[in-house]
Amino acid sequence: MVVPSPQLAVIGGGQLARMMQQAAIGLGIRIRLLAEAPDVSAAQVVPDHVVGDYTDLDTLRAIVADAPVVTFDHEHVPPEHLRALETEGHACRPGPHALLYAQDKGDMRARLSEMGIPCPRFRMVTTAEELASFGFPAVVKTTRGGYDGKGVWVVRSAADADEAFASGRSLLAEELVDFRRELSALVARSPSGEVRAYPVVESRQANGVCAEVIAPAPDLDAGLDAEARAMAERIATELDVTGILAVELFETADGRLLVNELAMRPHNTGHWSIDGAVTSQFENHLRAVLDLPLGSTEARTPFSVMVNILGGAVEDLEAQRAVVLAAEPDVKVHLYGKSVKAGRKVGHVTAYGSDLDDVLARARRAAALFTDGVTHD
Repeated sequence: MVVPSPQLAVIGGGQLARMMQQAAIGLGIRIRLLAEAPDVSAAQVVPDHVVGDYTDLDTLRAIVADAPVVTFDHEHVPPEHLRALETEGHACRPGPHALLYAQDKGDMRARLSEMGIPCPRFRMVTTAEELASFGFPAVVKTTRGGYDGKGVWVVRSAADADEAFASGRSLLAEELVDFRRELSALVARSPSGEVRAYPVVESRQANGVCAEVIAPAPDLDAGLDAEARAMAERIATELDVTGILAVELFETADGRLLVNELAMRPHNTGHWSIDGAVTSQFENHLRAVLDLPLGSTEARTPFSVMVNILGGAVEDLEAQRAVVLAAEPDVKVHLYGKSVKAGRKVGHVTAYGSDLDDVLARARRAAALFTDGVTHD
């Protein structure tokens, strides 16, 4: 049997690629996957997959050989490799010129500041003395490779930064922002310039990891909502982002918006859209990178709440699945096919409806049953 050529190559085999495949099935899009290991989340559901190293250019060339378009589950592919693929005729979306600003926080801060986009006060630091002159308290981040709280330190003295400097990584210092809450503005953008914005959501963190997302952000001032959407659309356009762009924001105590992070791929704060929006972020990412017309980003119901399932006391998620479905039949369950490790994202649940308190309660109960085996009412 001859396997048809893929229409899209996806680099990285995590849960984002897994959920891209769900969207691709309905659209009839053939995906080839480069996976890190044979049992990773996306490799379980994408038949056309190869196991290999995304930092090896020859491996990338083999994967994308007959794929006209390339997209990503993560932002860590070396930019020089992507430039080589582009030279050889493959459309990388987003391209290395845009992806740089999601790969390197120092470059991102500098570029956004040039654009006049409001950000926390920042400075690159190489010594404890430079950090002290920047001022305390501060947040110190590795410019590359950090995620879910890793590579991030809140420091109130030079001694607090010993681990950061010992890492040998390039470091960025930022002011410790007095924020009211964290928001996220997602947009989809195609190569032809079509842009669609999703409702601005509130994200709540626990131990540096996104714990839950409320869509739309409750009680968000209409002016701030419009500002957040416009900011995300402008960043996507001026940086020439193709696909989904997530702009993570601080809403400060005095009513301002500051950009915290950028992600140029489907994002945890957009998972609610699978069940809560007319077109999910994963479908719109595929539409965008293949330059298909984008779908509506409107919410289907007044509120959707996504709660991450983190590894905990429950080891057998498949056995627990029936318990959760019986207890919360109106909640949508998404498991990622991952083994359980403490604090690891192994899935998420989404509830929706018109009563926010009820929607929150149902989603939290379902996630708690998967994590701890009990609810926390």
